[in-house]
Amino acid sequence: MYGRMAAPRRRATRSALLLALLAGVLGGCATATPYQQQRDGYGYTEQKLESNRYRVSFRGNAATSLDAVQNALMFRAAELTVAQHGDYFVVLNTQTEGTQSANSPTVGIGLGGFSFGSHGGVSVGFGGSTQVDKTAYSASAEIQIFSGPKSADQPTAFDARELMSNLGPLLKRP
Repeated sequence: MYGRMAAPRRRATRSALLLALLAGVLGGCATATPYQQQRDGYGYTEQKLESNRYRVSFRGNAATSLDAVQNALMFRAAELTVAQHGDYFVVLNTQTEGTQSANSPTVGIGLGGFSFGSHGGVSVGFGGSTQVDKTAYSASAEIQIFSGPKSADQPTAFDARELMSNLGPLLKRP
């Protein structure tokens, strides 16, 4: 009889381990927003305000760091500058926001007790709950695009091609 109790226990343990593995895989599925035109509410957008003035924004999901959002915003401003045949852009103003979200994944499995005559029983349980607070960041900037050499006395002026060269390797692409 003792051998018969071991089989349900092994099955239950295997099931619990499989469920734990599945929970870990599903919990790790969240990936940072890639550098892309806005899709499903995440990515970059731009709006032309005047002939050489734009509002550029980037919105990341909760798996996207603040640095990644700001890098993507600046890269898009540089990319837009080059597309408009400019050499540099000046950041006129910026805004960054963070939205907190809470997420509670819970996994549980249970197996009732078994009785085999006067001998003991088997009970297997597995459960978990984690509270994960995440912040989703978005950033926007108004920029003005110019041609010619960048003025050294403008601290908010950025050479578009140099910025693209420096930040491009840091971006996560789709």
